[in-house]
Amino acid sequence: MATQALPRALRLSNPWRMSITQPDVLILVPAADEPRFAQSWPPLFERLAAPLRTLGLSVASRPWTDPVEAGAQGIVLPLLSWGYHHREPEWYARLDALEAAGVRAANPPGLLRWNTAKTYLSELAAKGAPVVPTITLDKVTPEAVAQARDRFQVDLVVAKPQVSGGSHRTVKLGRDPDLSDAPTGPALIQPFLPAVGEEGELSLFFFDGAFSHAVTKVAVPGDFRVQPQYGGKVSEIAPEPEALHAAHMVLDALGQPLTYARIDLIRGLDHTPQLMELEIIEPDLFLEHAHDHGAAFAAAVRAAL
Repeated sequence: MATQALPRALRLSNPWRMSITQPDVLILVPAADEPRFAQSWPPLFERLAAPLRTLGLSVASRPWTDPVEAGAQGIVLPLLSWGYHHREPEWYARLDALEAAGVRAANPPGLLRWNTAKTYLSELAAKGAPVVPTITLDKVTPEAVAQARDRFQVDLVVAKPQVSGGSHRTVKLGRDPDLSDAPTGPALIQPFLPAVGEEGELSLFFFDGAFSHAVTKVAVPGDFRVQPQYGGKVSEIAPEPEALHAAHMVLDALGQPLTYARIDLIRGLDHTPQLMELEIIEPDLFLEHAHDHGAAFAAAVRAAL
């Protein structure tokens, strides 16, 4: 007997794109035409989904480039929307569409838009947050590097695109800088901080405004990038009171509630904790290092429904 094909709406492109008619939680994942992420996002999806399912929430995934309708899910989380910084106009258009349709998202589309460009660092600094000294500019030039070195009174600086992720086109520059791998458009320049290769970068995680856990990320000798794909070592740590205080200063400067946030701190040239980045779009939450295995994360998401 012939077998009738399933309706198009019920055919799945992969086993993680679940046929849940109206999931409680929809996690945005990489675009379907980004094959480099095809093997890496599904395990992280399962890690995020596990504590949510423990609370009885249904969880599904959808590429961030696909339309999302209001009322078709409880809440949208962009936690795996990797690659958006390579498709900046498309990303902003998707945020506009979510906002216009009234889609419930955590964090809200307006804050996601604000957090996309790292110029937010200057805004937070102006509101009293302890931020790594930062210069914003339209283009990285040898003259701009020289001026930054003089302003910061350092031999080395770091340049990164204003919209980027995973240390893409992030370079360390000194005298007579080689700009072949430097950002080609709007950028930031910051002093190079030796702490990145010593005690490392400290990431603190907050769910619904409450501290959950923290990890350190230390670059391998000779590098300054702390991400695991560059060999950075990640370890759980109990943060010092001064680091917790600095993180709360960042949240106070933002002044808006967040379902989840990762605050990346580094010890500055003055030896105080300073904000490197505030990640509220698609940070790795390192739930495997949380003592509650993600229960606080799941509770924050449920509270946002």
